[in-house]
Amino acid sequence: MNFIFLGPPGAGKGTLAEKVAEVHDIPHISTGVIFRTAIKSKTALGLRVQSIIDAGELVSDEITIELVKERLTQE
Repeated sequence: MNFIFLGPPGAGKGTLAEKVAEVHDIPHISTGVIFRTAIKSKTALGLRVQSIIDAGELVSDEITIELVKERLTQE
């Protein structure tokens, strides 16, 4: 089962996703959490994300997809 929640910042996507994940006993995967974890862990992709954010730019779809693919390999 897959759910994808889209919306602007502050719309409640994370709150709703956490509740759905709990009810259905499925993982909650958030790109924001993935970005922060990669940055904190100082992975190669995390350092790229940090430099992009520091420059005031948006992280590209390509980098986001790489990070999500990496996360999906984890339990």
